[in-house]
Amino acid sequence: MAELISKLKNFLSNDIGIDLGTANSLVYLRDQGIVLSEPSVVAVLAETNKVLAVGMEAKRMLGRTPGNIKAIRPMKDGVIADFEITEEMLRYFIQKVHRRFKIMQPRVLVAVPSGITEVETRAVEDSAGRAGAREVYLIEEPMAAAIGVGIPVQDPIGNMIVDIGGGTTEVAVISLSGIVDSRSVRVGGDSMDGSIIRYIKRSYSLMIGERTAEEIKIRIGSAYPMEKEMEMPVKGRDLNSGLPKTVNLTSVEIREALQEPIASIVETVRTTLERCPPELAADLIDHGIVLAGGGALLRGIDQLVTEETGLPVNVADEPLLAVAKGTGIVLEEMDTLSRTVTYSSARGARR
Repeated sequence: MAELISKLKNFLSNDIGIDLGTANSLVYLRDQGIVLSEPSVVAVLAETNKVLAVGMEAKRMLGRTPGNIKAIRPMKDGVIADFEITEEMLRYFIQKVHRRFKIMQPRVLVAVPSGITEVETRAVEDSAGRAGAREVYLIEEPMAAAIGVGIPVQDPIGNMIVDIGGGTTEVAVISLSGIVDSRSVRVGGDSMDGSIIRYIKRSYSLMIGERTAEEIKIRIGSAYPMEKEMEMPVKGRDLNSGLPKTVNLTSVEIREALQEPIASIVETVRTTLERCPPELAADLIDHGIVLAGGGALLRGIDQLVTEETGLPVNVADEPLLAVAKGTGIVLEEMDTLSRTVTYSSARGARR
């Protein structure tokens, strides 16, 4: 009887998977796939914290808002930095995709970093519950990413996933539906952008914003020497004169700027490998390492990791979507993949 009631509730509601990222949030709707992908940015009135815009509309305001409007990124290093704003962002995402004719509130599966604390776990659960979830489930990001890229996580075989997100890089060895060993370092796409900003400030006395740094990283950033190096003009504010100025940057310079965060990611991979049980380490020689997350798109990062570890490295198809796809697969196959959900709570949505 209880199982029948549970199935009826699921029929009368949507199941929603959320990759709640530092830079971008993606939402998976059961039976429909990824239906929303927007920046994790919220624009609010400074005096009242009233939400004016969420997602892409809010990101366009970054660095361009008048004094009475703030563009906030409520997620920092993969975890909630501003609880109230995160709740508003979650409510926006859930209400935008939850079909109105569904009677029951949705079950929500949220992907979280593997190094999340108990306090941070509770914050995510509470925020999702108050934002309109009937039940809240959590899954660790590397597990969701592994499932999303098609790794057979249930098999008794060692597989390594490296998920390079906006705020964190998650490295995990997975076998038998569990994480055997993992490392979470608070280095990712945002750290790379920050390194580019500091390099240009130091080398050219030029101040640029986050959006410009991200564009530079995407257009000419690399982790490994390229056959044909590139360059691009960059506009910013001259710190000496205070006037707008343009400089030409090369991909060699940006590679130098990115050395520190890239080295940190590679060292995290090496440390995880060193702690890997011998039997699973032998599996990795055959299966190699899979890179997911936006950072996996950085040119040459797979070549660098191969050179540093001696293992074959593959970049996942659509690495940006890996975690969100993983949440969707778990929601659709909850009976067989329930062991991958590390935390769960049935919390009624609270007002």
